[in-house]
Amino acid sequence: MREIAADKLAQADLIVDAIYQGGRKGNAGDDPLPRLMRVDSQGGFRKRGKVKAKLEMLVLRTSMDDPDWPDALDADTGVFTYYGDNKEPGRDLHETGRDGNLILKTIFEDSRSGQAGREVVPPVFLFAKTGTYRDVRFLGLAVPGASDLDASEELVAIWRNVKNERFQNYRSRFTVLDAAVMSRKWIDSIITGQPDHSQAPPAWLAWRKTGKRTPLIAARTLEYRSRSEQLPSDKEGQAMMEAIRVHFKGRPHAFEYCAAALARLMVPDIAALDVTRPSRDGGRDAVGQLRVGSGPSGILVDFALEAKCYAPPTAVGVKDMSRLISRLRHRQFGVLVTTSCVDLQAYKEIKEDQHPILVIAAADIVELLRRNGHGSTQAVSRWLVEEFPADV
Repeated sequence: MREIAADKLAQADLIVDAIYQGGRKGNAGDDPLPRLMRVDSQGGFRKRGKVKAKLEMLVLRTSMDDPDWPDALDADTGVFTYYGDNKEPGRDLHETGRDGNLILKTIFEDSRSGQAGREVVPPVFLFAKTGTYRDVRFLGLAVPGASDLDASEELVAIWRNVKNERFQNYRSRFTVLDAAVMSRKWIDSIITGQPDHSQAPPAWLAWRKTGKRTPLIAARTLEYRSRSEQLPSDKEGQAMMEAIRVHFKGRPHAFEYCAAALARLMVPDIAALDVTRPSRDGGRDAVGQLRVGSGPSGILVDFALEAKCYAPPTAVGVKDMSRLISRLRHRQFGVLVTTSCVDLQAYKEIKEDQHPILVIAAADIVELLRRNGHGSTQAVSRWLVEEFPADV
């Protein structure tokens, strides 16, 4: 991992995944972004320029560790998900006092207004904290939206409920462009108010001109996930999973309904999903259909779902996985939902033999629940009681 020392920040290029070190005094002055990008040290969005006049540059810093608002970068697609700054009830969506949501509204509207609109959208530089002092990692150069999303999904005002108070916040989607290095000359030209976009990466210039997004895609070299990658690493996530296991203890068939709901969260295009009776499941806990396409051109693809409410260190092994694979018919795929993980040997086999199995493990479940407003153990418990009561 490349690291840029604090005394080199003012002359440094921006390199994807490089670490930019801050100070070591233990105060706000340690923040490297003011020296690196000439922006202030507060908030998620740090800007040069005025929101209601002209924005010259946006620097977006995320902690990537807020369980209720899980910002995330999908390296497989280059899509970055960012939640706005209205994270508590009591304020209007655009009146947060920090301009973050107003910035999102402005740049997404401009990005949809043809070439003239895109040309006033400033470059967006993404940074994430590393957990070491105030050091940050550069995630890349981003533009609003994603080519594989409907325009209505790029910026969405979602509702949340905190202590019985409902409020809205933005969920936005950006594309991290295929640009490995942002030159210091370009950054300095923007800072001085005389932007020389001839120094900008070709992918950004192409987007401004044509609207075409070329994402930075980093496919996994290791296709199967280790146990640790499938299990939540934080204590709150582990407690959320334990709440699910306790709720369905001794009721494996009841968990199948929960597994079906989780599958719908993971795959919104599921058209139908029915939990089978225990005595007539034919080795499948649920059967469903995935809609591919829309309208008269759409088709339905059958799939089978298997649910395993296990607790670590117990994992889904080769026997369990073989059971699901053997029940798949021609042109079907399988979905495995587990509150634990898949054993390494079983995971290797489904990948190496190219079995069409979607694995939704414990870490995936935690991410799905957080993304859908159930970001704490208490919220998960309420969801379980409301949706899957123990007396049913």
